[in-house]
Amino acid sequence: MTVTEVRAGGGVRTPSPVRPRRRGIGWKQRLEILALSGPAILMFASFVIFPVVMAAYYGFYRWKGYGPPTDFVGLDNYVTILKDPTFHDALWHNGQVVVLSLVLQGPIAVGLALLLNQKMRGQSLIRVLIFVPYVISEVIVGTAWALLLQTNGAVNDVLRSIGLDGLAQDWLANPSLAIWTLMLILTWKYIGFAVILFLAGMQNIPEELSEAAAVDGATFWQTQWRITLPLLGPTIRIWAFLSIIGALQLFDLVYIIWGQYVASTAGTSTMATYMVVEGRNAANYGYGNAVAVVLFTISMIIALVYQRFVLRRDSEGQA
Repeated sequence: MTVTEVRAGGGVRTPSPVRPRRRGIGWKQRLEILALSGPAILMFASFVIFPVVMAAYYGFYRWKGYGPPTDFVGLDNYVTILKDPTFHDALWHNGQVVVLSLVLQGPIAVGLALLLNQKMRGQSLIRVLIFVPYVISEVIVGTAWALLLQTNGAVNDVLRSIGLDGLAQDWLANPSLAIWTLMLILTWKYIGFAVILFLAGMQNIPEELSEAAAVDGATFWQTQWRITLPLLGPTIRIWAFLSIIGALQLFDLVYIIWGQYVASTAGTSTMATYMVVEGRNAANYGYGNAVAVVLFTISMIIALVYQRFVLRRDSEGQA
């Protein structure tokens, strides 16, 4: 429906559409929305919002983990965290893991996904074998690698047996090697998830584009560089976001392989291991909760910045 208006000078204004009034949501629709979203909201509030609020509350106290907190210390726990060199080292190690995960795992996963996206014999078997480490429990992975890489472990024994004694190293305790050992284990463990994610993204790329490029004389790698990778961009950015958040919260493998003491001296401690060592193991749960709040805040800020400057264009492009 349009309305034509006559101007005072005799001219006619261009017809403008008259927007129909939006009907309000009835009580039946409101009840249906509440019934469907209510349980999810309740679970999220109970297991995410409430624990964060309680951690922030306990972070203002010197608390032993039992009974009501009474020794209020204000911001002392947070000041201690920000001044502690051990926490600075843990934060630096987390930063290294974030960068190295993106630099190492990303290109390897993309390359493997490009190759596995082609028709070849045993394609399904190779996909399964690459994905297997991801579904193995972190406890099993950590224990196995700790046994393999210890000084008298299988890795050094194999090197010595083939005459490469000079390559036998203390893979876990040497500060110059430990971070690379950690990255090797993380890459082996999580590369399968990235490959499967990229393969799923490639399934949404129309084959007609590659066929048209081949007709125009483009080589295989030119097609991947000019067509596949740009269209795979949203999937890569989602994987990078998940990798960053996972690297910031890294705990289990480090704690299982290096333990609470070796991790700090070997240069593999993280903010999460620092939280457990200085909080729970030291019977200082108030301080541990304060570390948890700091870790949550850092992760939230990075997530919001990444969403604002990286993922926003993907969501706007779909709108």
